[in-house]
Amino acid sequence: LFQQRARYMPQNPDILATKTISSDVYVFDKTKHPSKPPEDGKCKPELVLTGHTKEGYGLSWNIHDEGKLLSSSDDKTICLWDIKTTQKKDNKLPALSIYKAHTDVVEDIAWHAKHREYFGSVGDDQKLMLWDVRQPADKPTANVQAHNSEINCLAFSPGNEWLLATASGDKTVALWDIRNLRIRLHTMKGHEDQVYQVSWSPFNDTILGSCGCDRRVHIWDLARIGEDQEIDDVADGPPELLFIHGGHTDKILDFSWNPNEPWVVASVAEDNILQIWQMAENIYNDDEDMMDAPDTIE
Repeated sequence: LFQQRARYMPQNPDILATKTISSDVYVFDKTKHPSKPPEDGKCKPELVLTGHTKEGYGLSWNIHDEGKLLSSSDDKTICLWDIKTTQKKDNKLPALSIYKAHTDVVEDIAWHAKHREYFGSVGDDQKLMLWDVRQPADKPTANVQAHNSEINCLAFSPGNEWLLATASGDKTVALWDIRNLRIRLHTMKGHEDQVYQVSWSPFNDTILGSCGCDRRVHIWDLARIGEDQEIDDVADGPPELLFIHGGHTDKILDFSWNPNEPWVVASVAEDNILQIWQMAENIYNDDEDMMDAPDTIE
């Protein structure tokens, strides 16, 4: 089957969850499969996770609770599974909970980076919702209209437990304080078409990236929001727009920060081309040099 998204389990990278063009989510243990596909072409997952009625894209493992997996779907629902449970029949595992509050396609879901019970969801209904797994599955703890077009993704900050970013078909990336979702903290403008993905840097709490239909990956530095700009620099974008990667020639569907090498990014486009790249050191070293500078000059 055609794979639309794959995510490895943080506690065991050999365990992979995949979204296909079917409604089910497949879980594989890559240690049990050859490096080359079998000649018969049959797909043989270790687990088939059931609960959805349509395909989708959203997929998120809980980094604090091993085995807990969320999935979002075009069927307007969110499914939660615990793959460590024993309630398996053959190799099929039904959803532990099915969350229903969105009125259109649920494009993405994400677990909170610091609290194991919380997660967020966004969808084509332009809604951002926050959930607590201890609460009823039809009652989000927060529900706001967050953008003026479909919302494609969200990401909780790994460094600030209150900070959340969303990205939308309205060409913007928005910042939110989850304690007060009635007011948007900041809007980052720079993309020329809808934004598909947003992701925080694993090494710097103020850095995040976004990619989209305009064939660009934007790197943003929140520490630069509100800085004064020279007149010549205004045309290049807002002060927080640190860098634009323009190497792709098709829509960029996803990107990922290297967890071991700072500032190294992999991005993949609709034409199936994967690029691995790194910003020039002088672009991001200006601020770091200032922070590391000694208090006295010899």
